[in-house]
Amino acid sequence: MSTTRRPVVAITDAFSTARHLAPLFHQAGFDCLHVQSLIDPPALFAASSQPDDFLDTVVHTGDLDATVATIRPYAPVALLAGAESGVELADALSEAIGVRTNGTALSGARRDKYRMIETVKAAGLPAADQILATDLDTLLGWYGDTDRLVVLKPLRGALNDGVHFCGTAADVRSAFETLTGRRSALGQGNDGVVAQEYLVGAEYYVNTVSVDGKHYVCDLWRTHHLRVNGVRDLLGGSQLMVRDGQEQQALVGYVSQVLDTLGVANGPAHTEVKLTPDGPRLIETGARVCGAELPLLTRAALGSSQLEWTVTAYTDPDTFLAHWQDHYETPRHAVCVNMIAPAGGKLIGYPRMDELEKLESYHGRLTRVGPGQELSQTTNDMTYPLLVHLIHEVEGVLMRDYMTARYLDGEGFYDVA
Repeated sequence: MSTTRRPVVAITDAFSTARHLAPLFHQAGFDCLHVQSLIDPPALFAASSQPDDFLDTVVHTGDLDATVATIRPYAPVALLAGAESGVELADALSEAIGVRTNGTALSGARRDKYRMIETVKAAGLPAADQILATDLDTLLGWYGDTDRLVVLKPLRGALNDGVHFCGTAADVRSAFETLTGRRSALGQGNDGVVAQEYLVGAEYYVNTVSVDGKHYVCDLWRTHHLRVNGVRDLLGGSQLMVRDGQEQQALVGYVSQVLDTLGVANGPAHTEVKLTPDGPRLIETGARVCGAELPLLTRAALGSSQLEWTVTAYTDPDTFLAHWQDHYETPRHAVCVNMIAPAGGKLIGYPRMDELEKLESYHGRLTRVGPGQELSQTTNDMTYPLLVHLIHEVEGVLMRDYMTARYLDGEGFYDVA
């Protein structure tokens, strides 16, 4: 084991967006220890691993006491979750070693999609009608004899994997049979299927960081969806919102209550909400940083992001608590465009990429599928070939380019063998 005079922060499953945390902790004068909750993480996560950013990687094999004993010699002063898969282990480890924690009392409710909504409803907050079904008869009894739109999802899903929109009893039956017994995107078994009423309204992201129950709102996003590739609501893009306004006030007030109810007192959280005609309704909360590297775009637009606020919360909580009620300014507007592949195959290239790059607000892109690699038809969060970042001081310019990018996307954008 390496020795160091610098204090240590431990991160469970520092994959995806969370891989950007360690360099920021280093800049703040802290070293980092990686704790891996899965012996064999999914390839999607393993590809984003940055082992050189850490003193060591401790692999949790299921024995909590053994993992605690392994990390104690590093004397971590903080321990937090990186990816969704590491949330429950971070709760247990941080509680066991006596650092700032969300604790284990409500840990299950922060991962189990059914318990999450039921916990929120039990606290008196409005939320979707739902059922946890382990057998088809129970599910069909809840659905009833009249066709209506509902959503079926895995109990412990992630990355929008396994989400089905069902408008008939036959759709419900098919989705249940597909989900039952399959493994999630994180390689975990599905213990049951959650069925929920379909919530009508626009979807929003509220990204926060908390210290001792004080929630700072880092950024808010309005999302835009398309009905394409057989998916009813496929995410097509996310637009950064200014901090203040009627919608924002409703969202922040509701999400703050959700975080309190779910016991998210410390660390980052990514909350997805629908703003229905009857007010905000929770989709789900993840007690970790926002995925898809969206905080990188936030940083470019606002100057700081959920990543920086997370590091401040754990390394300088006094400064955090002095500013948690501040409202962020929006010097530049931003959109993340999710490019949607209409079909799969071996990708030769993106023949219209130069037109995309010439957009006035073009800032950069995250390439998930490059020439020579296998392209999948886009149906969920794991199959976007490109995420295009647009930033501009003038919102009108940004929105023109956003619409242009949507126009460019399609069959002519992809050269597939």
